[in-house]
Amino acid sequence: MMKTAIVLAAEEAPPNPIIPHPSEIILGLIAFLLLLWVLQKYAFPRFEALYKERTEKIEGGIKKAEETQAAAEKALQTYQAQLAEARAESARIRDDARLEAEQIKAELRAQAQEEAGRIVAQGRAQLEAQRAQIIAELRADLGRTAVELAGRVVGESLEEEARRRGTVDRFLDELDSVSARN
Repeated sequence: MMKTAIVLAAEEAPPNPIIPHPSEIILGLIAFLLLLWVLQKYAFPRFEALYKERTEKIEGGIKKAEETQAAAEKALQTYQAQLAEARAESARIRDDARLEAEQIKAELRAQAQEEAGRIVAQGRAQLEAQRAQIIAELRADLGRTAVELAGRVVGESLEEEARRRGTVDRFLDELDSVSARN
């Protein structure tokens, strides 16, 4: 009896809530496999497509960014080269302008010196001509005065031109020699 009581007790014992019933395990397994198949058939390909599209977008964006960065670096290098070239050109133009200014300054200085020399020479020539004219006038006046005085002193008229000129020239020569000695 005891054996029957244990068997009856085992059959009558309530099921364990932790361990599921075998039919539930089979049904759960079939539902899981069915869900897995539906996900694999419809959801995973969409996820893969979206993942692939997003990856391509990101890679395309990265590639585009790299190309843009490379183009920007190339443009920067071109700009820096042009800037360096412009600076060199500007320095060359500035140096050329300085040289040209120095040449113009030297030419103007030479022209000014030539002009000053010409003016001084012209002034000297003018002074020499005036001096010669004044000397000639003074000699003529001095000669007339000397002839008059000599005529008064000697008491004769020295009107003859030839005599007067010879007398006047001798007198002036004597004055020149006296002033040259002093």
